[in-house]
Amino acid sequence: MRPLTLISRPWTDLIRGLDRVLAARGVAGLAWTLVGLLAGFWIYVPLHELGHAFACILSGGTVTELEVAPLYGGAILAHWIPWVTAGGDYAGRLSGFDTGGSDWVYLATDLGPFLLTLPGIWLLRHAARSAHVTNAFLFGAALSFAMAPFLSLTGDGYEIGSILTTNLPPWSDPILSDLLRGDDLILRHADLRTVNDPPWIGFYLASFLGIVWAYATYWLADFTVRPLGQRPLSSIPLPRAK
Repeated sequence: MRPLTLISRPWTDLIRGLDRVLAARGVAGLAWTLVGLLAGFWIYVPLHELGHAFACILSGGTVTELEVAPLYGGAILAHWIPWVTAGGDYAGRLSGFDTGGSDWVYLATDLGPFLLTLPGIWLLRHAARSAHVTNAFLFGAALSFAMAPFLSLTGDGYEIGSILTTNLPPWSDPILSDLLRGDDLILRHADLRTVNDPPWIGFYLASFLGIVWAYATYWLADFTVRPLGQRPLSSIPLPRAK
């Protein structure tokens, strides 16, 4: 597969899927896609955060607090799960967890929710291949799941990149590691601007590795769903001139 194809795959799936929805259902299809997008995001947020928490626990860490905004069912989850609280500054955030000092547990915690990318890509392609209006809704609902690695570039993506970066010299120094690690790229950038001699190269390397991780996650899911009957979406042939 050509490098350009690898880079463009997520976006051709997205654009060709939208083309198919519009060609099959027109404006109604686009409307149902938007409704599905909102519904899918509402479902995805708590599942994503629970994915972090359970990945941490299953890999050997402990969880003490998971914040989920009430809009996304935080109050309901808090009623059933003791370490969930309704609220916080984000839609959802794993704010209290302990990896026991293990970066493997830390990475597993970050990576856990992105197992959902696989069924997301499968559903996105499956829905785009049908002309039924219900599938326009499902296509929209699948977008948050399928495109999650790219939607998370300034959050989990950066954090994954920062964990990898701070295992390399010279950024493995504890002081530099503390400066670089975090789940909010914008906040990390703002904090680095306030210190003397900030490790900008480490910051940009962490950001770049986050992008590489996002593509790698999509590619892995892409090759996994192909044997399950969902190859990449093809473009819609243009009508022949009469």
